[in-house]
This record gives sequence, C-alpha cells and structure tokens, in this order.
Amino acid sequence: MKPYNVLFLCTGNSARSILGEAIADRFGMGKLKGFSAGSHPAGAVNPLTLRLLEEMKLPTAGLRSKNWEEFAAPGAPQMDFVFTVCDQAAAEVCPIWPGQPMSAHWGVADPVAATGTQAERTRAFREAFRVLKRRVELFASLPIASLGRLSLKNKLADIGKVGLEASAGA
Repeated sequence: MKPYNVLFLCTGNSARSILGEAIADRFGMGKLKGFSAGSHPAGAVNPLTLRLLEEMKLPTAGLRSKNWEEFAAPGAPQMDFVFTVCDQAAAEVCPIWPGQPMSAHWGVADPVAATGTQAERTRAFREAFRVLKRRVELFASLPIASLGRLSLKNKLADIGKVGLEASAGA
C-alpha cells in the first residue's frame, strides 16, 4: 500500500513543521510520508531542530526550509493530509492549504520563540517533538482507509488536542 503524503505547515518551516516531517517518516509505521513547508520560510532549519533530530537518531539529510507554494506547483507530490502546526495561542498566522487534502490544525507552541538558558530552549524543542510524535503515532494507528470522511476529520481534530493538557500545566 502506498503511504499517505502528509504535509506539515507552519510559518517559518524551521522547527515544528520540520519535526513533523521527520517524525512522520520515522514513526508513521510505513503508512506516512512526511513533507513540510512554511508560508514565510526562514530560509534555514533551526540548528536546535537539527541537533534534536540527530540526538533522536532521525535522518536530517534533505531537510530544508521551503515555501508551501512548492507543493502547489505542477509535478509536486499530491498531499493526502495537511496539518498546520502553528500555535493559535501565539496569534501566528497559519497558512491555508487549497485543494482536496484532509486537513486539521495541530497547534504546537513555537520552540524557536522560547527564551532563557540553552537548557530551557532545548526543553521547548523536546516538548514540541514529544507532542508531535504522539500525534503522529495516534494518526498512523487509525484505520484511515475504513473511516468515513467526517469520522476521520473528527479524529484528526481530536488528535490535534493531544499533548495540550501537559503543555498547559508546564
């Protein structure tokens, strides 16, 4: 069975969406192929993102900050799912994906915006990774092909709330 193409969208495409791409490829149980992009790409992947992925033994080759319009161009891979991962609480503007893929908002606090010591900033990246990994695992465990569109849409929305409880108390 061909894996589902999953696009993680954010504003800068330097941390959260890059994490989503790498996590989907590794923890998507062979059912997912991850991609990422941003509405206003930073132009480079955040060094803390790369360091964390390397620590987690996830490949970083080929990861780059890119504009989401790349995936709307002729010849681009057709997306089955699109998840925005920008954090609404931070009043970020999330890109809107046109077309037919199933979409959901999976907001995650922006680790790039974290301040404090190096350890505190690293902790923010680890928390974003933890939340996204759990969501991807839940998504990959769904019987996607056998769910109706409305049921799947509801499940995706519910998955987008996973991890928020722990973050709110932190």
